[in-house]
Formats: sequence, structure tokens, C-alpha cells
Amino acid sequence: MKNLLAKKHSPDLPVFDDLGDTAILNRVLTTALERGGEYADAYIERRTTTYITLAQGRINVVRKGVRQGIGIRVMYGEQTGYAYSDDFDLKKIETAAKLAARIAADSKFYPFVQLRQQVSRKHFHVAIDPEKTEIKKKLAWIQSADESARAADSRIEEVNCTYAEEFKELVIANSDGVLQRDEQNLFSFHVLSLAVVESQRTTGYATGGGRYGTDFFKRRSPATIGREASEQAIRKLKAIDAPAGLHTVVIHRGWGGVLIHEAVGHGLEGDFNRRGTSVYSGRVGQKVASELVTIIDDGTIPFYRGSLNIDDEGTPTNRNVLIEKGVLKGYMTDRLNARLMKTVPSGNGRREDFTQIPMPRMTNTFIDRGDHDPEEIVRSVKKGIFAKSLGGGQVDITNGNFVFEIQEGYLIEDGKITAPIRSANLIGNGPDVMNKITAVGNDLEIETGTGTCGKDGQHIPVGVGQPTIKINEMTVGGTVR
Repeated sequence: MKNLLAKKHSPDLPVFDDLGDTAILNRVLTTALERGGEYADAYIERRTTTYITLAQGRINVVRKGVRQGIGIRVMYGEQTGYAYSDDFDLKKIETAAKLAARIAADSKFYPFVQLRQQVSRKHFHVAIDPEKTEIKKKLAWIQSADESARAADSRIEEVNCTYAEEFKELVIANSDGVLQRDEQNLFSFHVLSLAVVESQRTTGYATGGGRYGTDFFKRRSPATIGREASEQAIRKLKAIDAPAGLHTVVIHRGWGGVLIHEAVGHGLEGDFNRRGTSVYSGRVGQKVASELVTIIDDGTIPFYRGSLNIDDEGTPTNRNVLIEKGVLKGYMTDRLNARLMKTVPSGNGRREDFTQIPMPRMTNTFIDRGDHDPEEIVRSVKKGIFAKSLGGGQVDITNGNFVFEIQEGYLIEDGKITAPIRSANLIGNGPDVMNKITAVGNDLEIETGTGTCGKDGQHIPVGVGQPTIKINEMTVGGTVR
């Protein structure tokens, strides 16, 4: 493959920067539409990554990589043709365009608007590019987290630390005349601590990161993250079996929003609703949640994991109010589903990389802040469950039914958080639970950790969040009745 960073090259072998040239892109899009497709676009990406892990007190992986390529899409009605090339040889790019064009069924040529550079509002810029930070400093961060995690308690037997970063350059062009460029950075730092007492083993997990520069650690240090992971593991050593049955449940701010992401957010993505397969299909304007609940997907908030200046189709991201005071307002859409639903793209067209087609996906999805004091919310519960952190879960978007693990949870007794619990799950139905929210705190927090969303085999970074919320009645799966 031609070296993308080379200064000298053949005119027929463009480097990455040349692929932003309008003449080359017009040629590629013309080829993509030669069989009569209604719309075509090109997504060009170069991504550099660094990945470092520590286990058993030693750095065991240091990996750097560069990956680049171009994906070409042609749409015809509801059909999509897609092909990609990881070689920037213009002949191979045009071959990919011809393959994508095969989806078109007629010979009519649909002329496209000549490309023009778009200048989108920048929600944020990379403050300090992590890629430019020397590797020694990154190794020192991991070692600091490891030392802090081990020093937290003598019962910590093992610590695993991971640092991951990427820097992505994009050029996006389409037959509507859009030509967009962007740079995106992302990093994550997480620590897993294992505590052992006789035959009992518990884990604690803490994370940090986002689209910040490395100055993030001035706000929350690696040592702090390491200590938090170990403190969670130690607290869980005292856990008792969780009570099963119907309980009042208080879900903590921040990562608790993963329940909203899964149980509600996916059901509001445009493709499911266009096909009528979501529990929310055809319900715009109807009450679907408590009047205390406003759910927003916002890709414009600076620096969170789901934050973007533009989505992966070149559409500027937006603050999309999905549910407002309990009433469904709309769905998240990409270009394909917006066109078929006769609406405008919401800035939610996302893909894992250049080998994949975009689809409607979330950015930063959260319940908006309310008016209740979070301490008052807990004090209002005579007997219930406090879910401080949630783990993995399963959701059926056709009916909204879900099951979520409580990663760290506690009993609430007479308005106080008391004993930690283990082996607990939250079981319910998204629309039903949303209507049983009786208090929403004023302490909104969007998690800065490692939120990753999977859909149709594609995994993308997302932000989740919420204030502290109270659910009046919810099924808790436990081991004590």
C-alpha cells in the first residue's frame, strides 16, 4: 500500500490528504452513481491507536497501529450497496465504487450537486492530542494506578490496568454536495481490582476518559481511579444476599444511565421505528414516561465519549430531545431512515469504521436533571434497593423487557443506605419503568468511562448518564425471599 504520509506520489495513487480533493471525490461519486443510484457517499478514515495493559504488576502489552481506508455507499430506495478499500490506489477505489453501484436497478443517471466544503460549528477541539504524549508518561500513569490500587488495602490480590487511545482523521463527501472534514480523539483508562479473603473473591472497576486531551488526568488522576476500583472491591466483600421481589429502587447518577440507554434509547432509533419493530413505533406525541422524565441524546456536549462535531455521514450533531416531560417527541435518524421517514437526519448516523455502513445510533443519551435533592430521594425510601452501579444487561426492543445486573448495590433501610448486596438483577419493562419514576435528582452526571454500544455487530463509543432517580416499584432478582 502507498505510504499515506508520503510527500511524493503518483497522481494515480492518492495519499489521504489528496482524497479530500474535490476533483477526485467527484470522480469517485460519479462512478458510484453510474448505474442510477439515488444517493452516494464516500467515507475516508485514517485511525492511529495505542493500547497498553498492565497485569501482575508488569506492563505486558504495548501496541500501536495505523488503519485507513475508504467506504463507498450507494442507496436506491430502501436498498444499500456498500464496498470498501483499505488501499488508496484510485483504481481500487473506483472498483469499490462500481461494486457498491450494483445495488441500483435502473440505468437512469441521477446527477449530484458538485461538492462544496462545509464549515460546521465545532463543539470542541482536541486540547492535547494523547498521541503526541510520550510513551514513558503513559506507562507512568498505568504504574501509578497499579500502585495506588494495591496500596488501598492488603486484601487486593490482583490489579489490571488498561490505557487505550485513538486519533481519527475523516473526510466525508456525498452526492448532495456535502464535503466535511474532522479530527476526533478518544481515550479510555480503566482499572480492575480483585479482592480475596479466604474463598471469597470480589472485583471493583473504575474508569475515566472521553474525548478530552491528556489534561483529563489533572481533573481525575490515575491514582484516584486505581484507588476507587480497589475501594469498590473491598466494600463488596461485606455483601449479603440480595432480597428478591418488588422493591422501591433508587439508581445512582452517572453510569446508572446505561439502563436508559438500553431499555429506552435503542427503542428510539429510527430504523426500528421505520420498520415498526420497536415498542415506541408510531407513538410520537403520546405519553410514554412519567412527566418527570425528559430524555435527551446530545452529541454536542464537549468531550464526552459520544460527543462529535459531525456524525459519520457528515451531518452536524444535535441536541435531540427524544422524550419531553413524559411525551415522545421523535426518533434518532441517519440519512437513509430520515429520507424514508420523510424527516431530516438528526446527526445520529454512526459506524464502527470504514468497513461498515452507518445506521442510527446514540451519542450521549441521558435523563435530564430534575428538581429533587438526591439525599432527600434516599431518605424518602423506608425499604428498598440503592443501585450504585449497573453491569451488563439484555433488552428486547420489540416489547421493552430487560434484565440488568447490579454491579454494586446496597439496601436502603429507614431512609439510609446500609448493607451491600450481591447477586442482584433489575428486571422490568422500559415503558413501564419510565412511568414509575417518582423522583428525578438535580445531580445529572454523564459517565466519562468506557461506554461502548453494540448493534448489528458494530461497536461504537457512547456516553450514558442520568441524575439520581427513584423508581416506585421494580422487580429485583435476588436469592433471598
